[in-house]
Amino acid sequence: MDKKFTSNDMPLSDLLNRAHSGALQLPDFQRGWVWDDNHISSLLASVSLSYPIGAVMTLRTGNPEVKFKPRLLEGVARATLDEPEFLLLDGQQRTTSLYLALRSGEAVPTRDARKNSMTRRYFADIRACIDPFKDREEAIRSIPADGLVRNFRGETELDLSTREAQVAAQMFPLDIVLDPTATMRWQQDFLAPDPGERFQTWAAFHEAVIAPFLQYRVPTIELTRETPKEAVCQVFEKVNTGGVSLTVFELLTATYAADNFNLRDDWEKRKAAFGAFSLLDEFPETDFLQVVTLLATRDRRARYVAEHASDDRAPAVSCKRRDVLKLELSDYLRWAEEATPVLSRVVRFLHGERIFTARDLPYASQLVPLTAIMTALGDRAESHGVVQRLRQWFWCGVFGEMYGGSTETRFAYDLQDVVAWIDGGDEPRTVKESQFQADRLMTLRTRNSAAYKGLYAQQMKRGGRDFRTGSTIDLHTYVDDAVDIHHIFPRSWAAQNGISESIANSIVNKTTIDARTNRRIGGASPSRYLARIESSEGTSPEDLDTILRSHDIDPLALRADDFAAFFTARFERLLKQIEEATGKPVNRSADGSDNPFAAAENASKNVTDEIRRVIAAGESKVVEFKSTGRKNLRTGEKDPAMEYAVLKSVAGFMNTHGGTLLVGVADDGAIVGIEEDFPFQGNKRNVDGWDLWLTDMLAASLGKAAATDVSMSYATIDDRTVAKIVVGPAAQPVFATATKGERKPVFLVRINSSTRELLGQEAHDYQRKRWPS
Repeated sequence: MDKKFTSNDMPLSDLLNRAHSGALQLPDFQRGWVWDDNHISSLLASVSLSYPIGAVMTLRTGNPEVKFKPRLLEGVARATLDEPEFLLLDGQQRTTSLYLALRSGEAVPTRDARKNSMTRRYFADIRACIDPFKDREEAIRSIPADGLVRNFRGETELDLSTREAQVAAQMFPLDIVLDPTATMRWQQDFLAPDPGERFQTWAAFHEAVIAPFLQYRVPTIELTRETPKEAVCQVFEKVNTGGVSLTVFELLTATYAADNFNLRDDWEKRKAAFGAFSLLDEFPETDFLQVVTLLATRDRRARYVAEHASDDRAPAVSCKRRDVLKLELSDYLRWAEEATPVLSRVVRFLHGERIFTARDLPYASQLVPLTAIMTALGDRAESHGVVQRLRQWFWCGVFGEMYGGSTETRFAYDLQDVVAWIDGGDEPRTVKESQFQADRLMTLRTRNSAAYKGLYAQQMKRGGRDFRTGSTIDLHTYVDDAVDIHHIFPRSWAAQNGISESIANSIVNKTTIDARTNRRIGGASPSRYLARIESSEGTSPEDLDTILRSHDIDPLALRADDFAAFFTARFERLLKQIEEATGKPVNRSADGSDNPFAAAENASKNVTDEIRRVIAAGESKVVEFKSTGRKNLRTGEKDPAMEYAVLKSVAGFMNTHGGTLLVGVADDGAIVGIEEDFPFQGNKRNVDGWDLWLTDMLAASLGKAAATDVSMSYATIDDRTVAKIVVGPAAQPVFATATKGERKPVFLVRINSSTRELLGQEAHDYQRKRWPS
């Protein structure tokens, strides 16, 4: 086996001479020298005491497979060698500091503890250095470049600007300590005033300081030229613990520089193409390289499979670090050119999901597979059916919280799986594996959670309206009015009314509210701040109720300051949003303990109380009563018109801002009961049969996705069954189709207390206002 490294001790003077000549240089991926004045003084003190300062690691150049653009160490002005014999992988900060202070011959450009720029020279206080009771770090003095130490009044306290002044002050300049000739001349000047008296001092100083510098040897590990690039990069990161972790972007920048290609300049130009989008403010260059590598490795795999009968040995699709480091410049140029314009389409897609800024991205890392997928799909990525599948995959990743850990493997799966799914294959693993536990809502309290930010976006996507202005929250409203997530029941109110902080701070008790409205809410009870909004903004209670419903808030519970009823209703609505977005059922506990206010033994009573409260309030823009769902009470027969009336109400609520439909209640509030419909249900003449009929009708007419966004519950009042159907605001236009007959799909909305059909331009204008893109 070839030996990959050697180790020995090198004289400090030889190491610094190598740097001075250019025989030792830095790979271009090394970050700049950053040590401050205190670090330099402490390092010099350690060398003067022969203390270990750690090993340096170098790489012998000459391997054509390991090409990095070199650069001189800081302070090396004119090297005699253009091409280095060695590259310094570890020990840059120490080596550069020693070179600047001891070998460069110039003042050291450094910084103070507050990061203010300064230039310094370093001296050894001879008397302090030979005093065994003095701290050596205090004996190494950092002096301004002009040699003048001034007090706060600007008066000179110490002058070391000339050789004579240095000798008089007995301050030895360390920038000559490795130059025996210069040191000897300084010694002669030092001894001249009184050779007899000063010789002992100089001898002690030479033994204590000068000899340790001249004799100091630096442990050196040399990687041989046979070391592969991946190992070089890995070794560099393992040993470079003193700085920020090196990125693959910096490594590739150095690699491509050897081919006269400036990766950083190329990235800056590409970033300028999408720099206007605040959503991509924090999209890093390393993520872009992962996108490019995914596409390049997918293309390489596809070409291999096309050329071979079996794909068992085909190269993998991947964007792991080693694969990014292997990215050829030609592959980068090809796929970067393909991916760059797609980023603006990614932004449009996310804006459609009501994600407007980098701060609101549930997972910034999900931009990598999303961009790669949309690049691979090309123009197909914008067709309606494909967008629907992209949405499902995206939200399964968010609400399944799939991107919180190591993600490179999932990125590769996503690219292959989603494209194959769109081409008719199986569901992607991200969709299959996604799960959301209902009780997770109780722990979503801050933006640290992707699911928290996801629900925030879902609320805006469903047409959440500004409390104060009533305008649908779009990009302009979001920015101009400083929209953010705030409490619905204020925290102070919750604390005063015995609501635990954990419950009050959950996402269930929060929604999108602009800054001005939030100040108006303050700590008041909902009943008080709603009245305040109505008074100050001239908003009618009916209109404010529709605004509240657009946020999936039960207006009656809120106006009654009934936290438990409010919380239970909204808890269910948020779960419905997740189910509709992911296309998957939420996992719930069997005993109803997910929601602290809806235990199983109280569920029936809660529903009954809620229905009585709705009946007492009467019909409105957000509430409608239907005596039956299928039976015409006048004729006593099943009537498709009655079924279609229920369908219209549900669709109208969806396309407006949500609402509640009670079936089994007459217009005047009298209880009729859905039992009137039971005779038309075949063998299942009960509530289960009625529930199945309604679910099937909604799915057939409105689509399965829309049907999942409807919540149904039942209660017995006056010995008759009333169905409560809670309808959420839809995330996109919903069209209703009669289950029988020749009726075409129609677009229905809620206008005041009735449901109306909109046609042509009127429907188009309404949809643009209701769902701004």
